[in-house]
Amino acid sequence: MTLTQLEYIVAVSAYGSFSDAANHCFVTQPTLSLQIQKLEDELGLIIFDRSVQPIKPTEKGERIIQQAKIILHESEKLKNEVESETGQFSGRLRVSIIPTVAPYLLPKFLKKFIQKYPAAELIIDEINTVDIIRAINKNLTDIGILALPVNDAGIIEEPLYYEPFVGFVPRNHPLYKKDKLDVDDISIDDLLILREGHCLREQTLKLCKSSKKEIEGKKTKILFEGGNLETIIKLVEEEFGMTLLPLLAVDYLEEKGSQLLIREFNPPIPKREIGLVYNKKLSKKHLVRAFKEEILNSIPVSLKETINSLIIH
Repeated sequence: MTLTQLEYIVAVSAYGSFSDAANHCFVTQPTLSLQIQKLEDELGLIIFDRSVQPIKPTEKGERIIQQAKIILHESEKLKNEVESETGQFSGRLRVSIIPTVAPYLLPKFLKKFIQKYPAAELIIDEINTVDIIRAINKNLTDIGILALPVNDAGIIEEPLYYEPFVGFVPRNHPLYKKDKLDVDDISIDDLLILREGHCLREQTLKLCKSSKKEIEGKKTKILFEGGNLETIIKLVEEEFGMTLLPLLAVDYLEEKGSQLLIREFNPPIPKREIGLVYNKKLSKKHLVRAFKEEILNSIPVSLKETINSLIIH
């Protein structure tokens, strides 16, 4: 019996699939299946009922898997104690991050983190908030970076920074003539938003005080609900409507002329709180601390300041 075999059966139990578990463990499905078969042969029992989909543990298999989780957790704790003493961090850290943060935050700190901790292996997944919370609760990811709060009793939240929103306004829009915007200026009319499942959509709608019915009933030349913020940016540049952007996205606007489309807000400035979340039972807290430290060292000081006049949470 090996720790690797225990890792494999825990993964299959979590995913309900040999192929998905193999992808999670970064091995081929035949390799994973063979190791699980060897473990079953050694123990003299069947761990998984392979006749159902999704695959489920047998009654005896469920008890084996629960014990495997304890063994893996204690093994990880022992390894982490040694690393905390030596300062030589290693191992795999799975990070899930929402799409409206990933392309703007990751380039700011990722290279420095890798250089500082060369023995640490990062696995980064760009998914929405609901999927991050589900992955954390199932121990399929170690930490998540998303908009707070998540309001889940099993998840620890650690704030990173407050990020202001700015208006991204095309030249043909009436608000383009304003030097700064007021919150009351924002209307659902001509506002390009992300589709359901993205927290930035919900934050935008909260700011507009608009319902789904109002979105579906709005009269515009184009009703666009995209899954990619970069697509929305391009549509604004082509004057299909305006949108709201998180401040870090402004640094990555490709066209210099696009900077002229940015409009900041008068106080109270709408903001979102970006934070780092992880399972209360996570044993890799030393890596979490190191990860958080590199993020805070890489972002503008102004984003880390606590601002009391939050409109969006």
